[in-house]
Amino acid sequence: MSGRLTTHVLDISSGKPANDVYMELWAFNESGQLIKRLESKTNQDGRVDQPLLQGETMRGGVYQLQFHIGDYFNKKEQKGMGFLNIVPIQFTILNDLEHYHVPLLIAPGGYSTYRGS
Repeated sequence: MSGRLTTHVLDISSGKPANDVYMELWAFNESGQLIKRLESKTNQDGRVDQPLLQGETMRGGVYQLQFHIGDYFNKKEQKGMGFLNIVPIQFTILNDLEHYHVPLLIAPGGYSTYRGS
């Protein structure tokens, strides 16, 4: 059995899932360079349709999720309200058999994250 990496985005300013948020998953290689692994957008539930990593792609290492929340808030007719453009979350996968869930709670002026379950 393999672990997996999942995420979701909640807009706490509206109290709803943040749909259509463009995001990228990057991995650090041995030289410390970032390599893009994938890109996706959140669905109506604020989640991506499939795990970001699972099976053979789920490997230990240092990763970075980049959420383009400035674009999200601009689409919601809140131009000029947002302080943040891209939210990077850097984390380490130590055990490729575990489930790593990285939720993001956003508002035009800030964000919060944690390791979920």
